[in-house]
Amino acid sequence: MAQGSLKKSKKATATAQRESRANARTRPGPRQIAPKKAALVRQAKLNKKLTSGLVTMTERSLAQKAGHLELLAGGKKDKNKQKK
Repeated sequence: MAQGSLKKSKKATATAQRESRANARTRPGPRQIAPKKAALVRQAKLNKKLTSGLVTMTERSLAQKAGHLELLAGGKKDKNKQKK
């Protein structure tokens, strides 16, 4: 035969199996890699500020519409405090 005979694979040792299992687990890490360039850093900072402002405005309007949610700012409790 031109290819030669098939080689038998060796069985993995216990330590090799343990290491492969440890590497197979997903590891927690940062959700997003922070930008390095100055322009991208400024853009990311501005984007974060604007989105947080939108989220707080949305939560506040939802709390005012619901009126009975004490967890969110802007509900009945806050209105009563402002009146006093």
